[in-house]
Amino acid sequence: MGRKTLAVATLIAVTALTATGCTGAAATKGESAAAAKDPDSVSGTITVLTHRTDLVQNGTMKKYAAAFNKSYPKVTVKFEGVTDYEGEVKIRMNTKNYGDVLMIPNAIAKKDYPSFFASLGTTAELSQKYRFTGNTTVGGKVYGLATVGNANGFVYNKAVWKKAGITAWPTTPQEFLTDLKAVKAKTSAVPYYTNFKDMWPLTAGTASIGSVSCDAQANDKLATSTAPWAEGSDLNVIDTLLYDVVHDKLAEKDPTTTNWENSKGMIARGQIATMQLGSWAISQMQNAAETAGTNPDDIGFMPFPAQKNGKFCAITSSDYQQAVSVHSTHKAAARAWVDWFTEKSGFAQNEGSIPTLKAGALPDTLKPFEDNGVTLLEQSQAKSAQVNAIDNEAEIGLAKPDYRQKLVDMARGVQSGSLKDYFADLDKKWNEAEKTAGS
Repeated sequence: MGRKTLAVATLIAVTALTATGCTGAAATKGESAAAAKDPDSVSGTITVLTHRTDLVQNGTMKKYAAAFNKSYPKVTVKFEGVTDYEGEVKIRMNTKNYGDVLMIPNAIAKKDYPSFFASLGTTAELSQKYRFTGNTTVGGKVYGLATVGNANGFVYNKAVWKKAGITAWPTTPQEFLTDLKAVKAKTSAVPYYTNFKDMWPLTAGTASIGSVSCDAQANDKLATSTAPWAEGSDLNVIDTLLYDVVHDKLAEKDPTTTNWENSKGMIARGQIATMQLGSWAISQMQNAAETAGTNPDDIGFMPFPAQKNGKFCAITSSDYQQAVSVHSTHKAAARAWVDWFTEKSGFAQNEGSIPTLKAGALPDTLKPFEDNGVTLLEQSQAKSAQVNAIDNEAEIGLAKPDYRQKLVDMARGVQSGSLKDYFADLDKKWNEAEKTAGS
């Protein structure tokens, strides 16, 4: 799987699969998987389900398992890479056979985590040690630990932007548009690439909720908002920028022909200037540069073009969370893997991502953020259940690409309607849903 994150979807999960709908998966709620105190006492064979088929296929996961075995020699780790992870695992979770360790599928309602996963401990305890525990907290207990975290912003080719005469990050949406126009005028690169056809990259905007307002609780506030797309709101600014980029012909000519895998090489070769993605994408684009024989250092990452009190803010969010199946017969071994992978594998640093372990250092890829005083804000998920319920009732799909695909189609003139009317319609749907599903 070329893509390595579903961070947006984990922020605002689709609640299509519930415990009551999984007749084959009955288990005692509240079961726990305690942390191992003596590695030599932990044994068994465990299966780890993962969406990272690329790391399974190239042997990287086997190397992690070999390193794990130095601490836990009596545990055998098997990996199962699943290409259509969401689709296939959702079906498998109607049974008891969904591995010992797995990435929590987005189709599972948060309130139902205790029916599928073993508790890893209390939120009060684990939140002191790990980032993003709020994403998997139910009833004061944590049911999964993030594989990594990501900052949200824009991947860009620094050499292309420099050729266009731009050396500083834009601080407003208008400056961003002006810079893209300079790229179009002075280089041969596509200023902005939507990845419209692959759809999921369009959800990156939702992951930036809070970046505009510099508010870690911005996503939670959607639970009581009557107009999320009101003038000046995070969603209004984020979606208006996408509309304006496309409307001003600063994106690819035909969005229906975009290709995610090809886009990596294109930005590495300077054929694309900018894409909105999480920081997880930096290492993939740098690898593409090495393959293309170009300079990996040309791949940069910038925050959303908005400031508050003269400072940039970037929202950080969880990638997939690893959980222990409530049906695992080797919970101690499964928990040992989750703890080791989170704390000692070096996975986050290798991937250029934010470590889940709070004591872990930020990756080198985010050093420019540190150097330029960008404030990293962990997006609160305290009211994610209410937000999910409203979103589902409104049938908007903040974590889905459909409503932004329509926005892009309107901007390029293949669908009728004005942006103002579109926002008004979205606000109306949200407001009506909030009255019935927001409580």
